[in-house]
Amino acid sequence: MADFEGFPVAALDFYDDLELDNTKSFWTEHKHVYDESVAAPMKALCDALEPEFGKAKLFRPYRDVRFAKDKTPYKTHQGAYVSVSPATGYYVQVSAGGVRTGAGYYDADAATLARIRDAIVDDRLGQELEGIVESLVAEGFELGGEKLKTSPRGYDADHPRIDLLRHKSLSIGHVIGFEPVVHRPELLDLVREDWRRFKPLVDWFVDRH
Repeated sequence: MADFEGFPVAALDFYDDLELDNTKSFWTEHKHVYDESVAAPMKALCDALEPEFGKAKLFRPYRDVRFAKDKTPYKTHQGAYVSVSPATGYYVQVSAGGVRTGAGYYDADAATLARIRDAIVDDRLGQELEGIVESLVAEGFELGGEKLKTSPRGYDADHPRIDLLRHKSLSIGHVIGFEPVVHRPELLDLVREDWRRFKPLVDWFVDRH
């Protein structure tokens, strides 16, 4: 298992160029850069995090364009995801913009979403989630996820946690960016610290499955 040394400058340059020339010919000519400067360091990063968080899946670099208006064939980022329960877990990606971390639940079937919303309505559980989210946002993390524009059916529009109830998915994220640290081994510590900070949020959603 290779030690994580950071993402080389070539990784960010690769995605800069791919954004301008997202073609099979460019990919074929530069695939060795992807393999050596993107995929290999991402695998090393995930291997280093695995003992604490679990095994990560590296997403394929190819886009599914069957039903997409955008027919460009390649993703302009490389993501990796640790699943700790259905559609819930930890995320990290590298792109031309640098490195981003995230966590939360990214999809939920109707039954799971109902359990999540019922827990949000519950005073103890709902206030617990609200406190976790508010604390993370206060620290500068970014709240995201798909939300309904109106109140979900069966829930009071005046509920004090209506903003949380509107979420169909909920994630927290942090853009580390492309400062020099992303090219150094210390990036591992930053990702690990973010994921540790996200753990209470992930655990809350895991308990709803």
